[in-house]
Amino acid sequence: MLSCNEFSGNIPSGLWTLNLSDFMVSNNKFTGELPERFSPTISRLEISHNQFSGRIPTGVSSWTNMVVFKASENYLNGSVPKELTNLSMLTTLLLDHNHLTGPLPSDIISWKSLENLNLSHNQLSGKIPDEIGQLPVLNQLDLSENQFTGQVPSLLPRLTNLNLSSNHLTGKVPNELEISVYSTSFLNNPGLCADTSVLNLRLCSVGAGFEKKTKGSSWSIALILCLVAVAFLLSLLISILIIKLFRRGKHVLDNSWKLVSFQRLSFTESDIVSSMTEHNVIGSGGFGTVYRVPVDGLDYIAVKKISSNRKLDRKLESSFRAEVKILSNIRHKNIVKLLCCISNEDSMLLVYEYLENRSLDRWLHNKDKSSTVSVSVDHFVLDWPKRLEISIGVAHGLCYMHHDCFPPIVHRDVKSSNILLDAQFNAKVADFGLARMLMKLGDLATMSSVVGSFGYMAPEYVQTRRVSEKIDVFSFGVVLLELTTGKEANYGDEHSSLAEWAWRHIIVGSKIEELLDNDFMDPSYTNEMCSVFKLGVLCTSTLPANRPSMKEVLHMLVTIGEGLAFGEGNVSHFDGVPLLKNSRWECRFDAIDNDSD
Repeated sequence: MLSCNEFSGNIPSGLWTLNLSDFMVSNNKFTGELPERFSPTISRLEISHNQFSGRIPTGVSSWTNMVVFKASENYLNGSVPKELTNLSMLTTLLLDHNHLTGPLPSDIISWKSLENLNLSHNQLSGKIPDEIGQLPVLNQLDLSENQFTGQVPSLLPRLTNLNLSSNHLTGKVPNELEISVYSTSFLNNPGLCADTSVLNLRLCSVGAGFEKKTKGSSWSIALILCLVAVAFLLSLLISILIIKLFRRGKHVLDNSWKLVSFQRLSFTESDIVSSMTEHNVIGSGGFGTVYRVPVDGLDYIAVKKISSNRKLDRKLESSFRAEVKILSNIRHKNIVKLLCCISNEDSMLLVYEYLENRSLDRWLHNKDKSSTVSVSVDHFVLDWPKRLEISIGVAHGLCYMHHDCFPPIVHRDVKSSNILLDAQFNAKVADFGLARMLMKLGDLATMSSVVGSFGYMAPEYVQTRRVSEKIDVFSFGVVLLELTTGKEANYGDEHSSLAEWAWRHIIVGSKIEELLDNDFMDPSYTNEMCSVFKLGVLCTSTLPANRPSMKEVLHMLVTIGEGLAFGEGNVSHFDGVPLLKNSRWECRFDAIDNDSD
């Protein structure tokens, strides 16, 4: 990774063809054109904020492993090549602020995994393909500041972010898109109109048919006036009934609640607050109480109520919302999605997506698994492939927060109960940013008692409260030990923990195979489990400098998942990984192997 430097000139041709998975050189002054030949193993290409020019090469069709392609703010020209649609694994495509021209290829229907598409600030033209509305997981689309013509696609889904402003679009905006969250999405398209004023566009004409039928028909006008009067009286009666119900104590709500939405919602603050009953409580902890709230009759959301020790005055409320806004911008498949926040002077509510299989600790430590929604098996045991997949998913989420967010966000309370599982047991990290948010609010009494959990806290954090990314690495190492041994983080006596227990066994030379979880032991996975156990030990090193970064941990886990286990003569495989060239982790693993022999 060579990002955020002052490098200039052409990139040597040999670098483009290295056997790398990530190629990140953003925020430099590199020039030249993109090569036709590129490493076939590349999955992440980030070249934004440079001075690259020329066309996007047709050779992109060979980048079949590409997941992320970011080339914003360069001087790329020509059309968006049809060959780019061959990248079926693509999740993020950012080509904004270039000089691209011509129409979009119609074969974009092949982008089945695409989540974020930004082609703004170019000179693209033609119609927006109807196929763009058929991309199943697209949630962010920005085609603003181009020269697109024609109508807004009728099948365009409701997205988290949509921007089609400053084009030459014409016709009527589809009714399903006339909602307040898109109030600025269609501006500066003189030919567009809408049925309501919510989009800040001109209103579509009603047409002459109705006027012709009603003109001069006084009896029709009288009938309409009568209907309006009846409707008014009915509304008045219904309003009186509702007021009476509220006065009787049915669903009395505090009108001081304020909701800030980060995407389109199908519920209101009243729906949330009225459903926060004791019957719907599914958990509680240092950060507050968690409710499982039904919406739309079938789906659920998770609501975390945070009660502050201080009144939330205007200044604190502003600080709270600023912090929550930062969290709302986090978009990663392995981090629980924040939908909105609701607050009043006493409490703050954070509303998240609900994950059916709840937290990882319930499945590792037999905590009432039968009450989960998607699986109702009393003695279900996570097999090793699924546990490894969960660990890689969590590592992806932590790596994103540590290395892709600026400034980096430290979780401070990574633990198995903060790792949630969806219906397919895909892992997502929960409670990210809550510790920092409470610190910003000045809720220091709460901070001193709740940030961190026994068995997961790094030694330097316990002793000095010093915060760095390495305290998350320590906590994640404990989770790896839980996944491989099946034991809880506080395993041992009142003065020890699972991490200390593991280190003691390494020091006395115990065989790692004898320390693993017996509930699902499969000889074919022993090497992988031993490798992950040793990685957990490495992550829980007493000195922060001896722990790898989350990016290094992720590379190690992915390599283990490919069948290249540590301690079996395969550590040299990491010579191809730029972050691990110095082989210091090979030495660390050799030391662990020697201690356990």
